[in-house]
Amino acid sequence: MPTRLTGATAPTLLRRAVAWGLAILLSFACAEVALRIFQRIHPTFLLSESSYNRFRGRPGDVVFGMPLNSGGFKDVEHPRDKPAGTYRIVALGDSFAFGSVPYEDNYLTLLGQRLSTETRIVEVINMGVSGAGPQDYLALLLDEGLAYRPDLVLVSFFVGNDFTDTKRVNQSSRPRSAVATLVRSVHGLLFRNAGLLPATDHYDDTAKSWTDDTYLAMERDRTRIYEPGGTGRRIYLDAIEFLARIQSVCADHDIGLAVVIIPDELQVRPDLRRRVMGAPGDTTKGLDFGLPNRFLEEQLTTRRIDHCDLLDRFAGASEREVLYKPNDSHWNLAGNRLAADVLAGFLAPGLQGAPK
Repeated sequence: MPTRLTGATAPTLLRRAVAWGLAILLSFACAEVALRIFQRIHPTFLLSESSYNRFRGRPGDVVFGMPLNSGGFKDVEHPRDKPAGTYRIVALGDSFAFGSVPYEDNYLTLLGQRLSTETRIVEVINMGVSGAGPQDYLALLLDEGLAYRPDLVLVSFFVGNDFTDTKRVNQSSRPRSAVATLVRSVHGLLFRNAGLLPATDHYDDTAKSWTDDTYLAMERDRTRIYEPGGTGRRIYLDAIEFLARIQSVCADHDIGLAVVIIPDELQVRPDLRRRVMGAPGDTTKGLDFGLPNRFLEEQLTTRRIDHCDLLDRFAGASEREVLYKPNDSHWNLAGNRLAADVLAGFLAPGLQGAPK
């Protein structure tokens, strides 16, 4: 009896499985077509396969009282044709360049003001995209930055995650399916924003961005890049490769290049290191917090790429004032002002006789 029952139900189960499979495939195909049409009509970063577009701002979205420009950047509109008598800088970077402060307080905005004089206008075009990495800076320069005919490309390299962002993208293949891209994007948002505190429309220099536990875990995860002899050397080289490609592009178009090395808060604040490492005495535990900066210094010098390392200036100034937002690796208002001052002093001598 059991044998006859099994034999009788097997074709039925097979037909049901085939029917369910076809239904799933049809549903997937319909969803794929619908999402692709939606992306064409109303583009969203959730469906973008381009790395730097995945977290790009939406044109017109208001951030701290100012709408993003037509490119989705936190900047004013800039004409493609460079105005006469103007020295133009295209600034590339991640969320540091995009800025966690209002536009008028961003270090790149302040940099343009500090470099401009009565006889020289310096225009800084902020093309920062949150979540971007060195490979994205190269793509953004090729796709959009060169069209502005800059005199200088300024790359903001954040030690905290530009090494690891490069490694992550190199080791992963982005799905071409719109459905898969959407699932991946939503999954990333859910995990990335865990512990993110509610934000307001008005900037608050003292408001925490993440919960204590989340921020300490984020900084603890970043300590791997400070391990001597660890995996850091390989991901260092990945990042340098993209900076070298940017240098080659700039050279081909007779454009200057400068890199500003942005330290992580963990590098400049011993008190944060104590909290992250969980030890009141030895806060290093074999880690070398200056290692990535020395490597960049060596590589950029060898390749003759102008660079400005902010580590020492921020470490010294951090003994006197707070330069980072609470539970946030980004600069507060004071940090942005200091960065603008240091960068202006670094770039000003090279602007003699500008514009071209």
